[in-house]
Amino acid sequence: MTDPGVTDRPPGAGQESGPGSGPAPGMRRGRRIAVDVGDARIGVASCDPDGILATPVETVPGRDVPAALRRLAAIVAEYEPIEVVVGLPRSLNGTEGPAAVKVRAFAHSVAKVIAPVPVRLVDERMTTVSATHGLRASGVKAKKGRSVIDQAAAVIILQSALETERVSGKAPGESVEVVI
Repeated sequence: MTDPGVTDRPPGAGQESGPGSGPAPGMRRGRRIAVDVGDARIGVASCDPDGILATPVETVPGRDVPAALRRLAAIVAEYEPIEVVVGLPRSLNGTEGPAAVKVRAFAHSVAKVIAPVPVRLVDERMTTVSATHGLRASGVKAKKGRSVIDQAAAVIILQSALETERVSGKAPGESVEVVI
């Protein structure tokens, strides 16, 4: 005879995690990946399927672009996101310079490699600066923290994209069209 209060399932199995569980109204359900593109490194972050919490994934070496694209494709295959958001560096006045041109080209390359998963460009102004300040405040040293900074910047990009979608009910940023 079994005790009526005892189950074979782990705690919480088959149950919602609380009154606020699930995506916010108007938000699409599904994991997302964010990418912070730099010359030397590419920070990668992901979120849970409800789009509540963004967390760092890894830092991909960025100098060998074909290898970086292969690694990003592998991450996308592993995480199965509904989309990938790429941070687009703009100046404080909103204009795009040479770095934005490079990121746009990289985003198009990513879109080709991971199709049919959509890629979106989102404003990333000040994310690396914010990540650097936050990590320094928590005691991370400059040299040791470079790869962590890239991941933290990707987390900030993703959190911003998720918040934009929560508020607007629309996918953030602009879509990257795949041209074959």
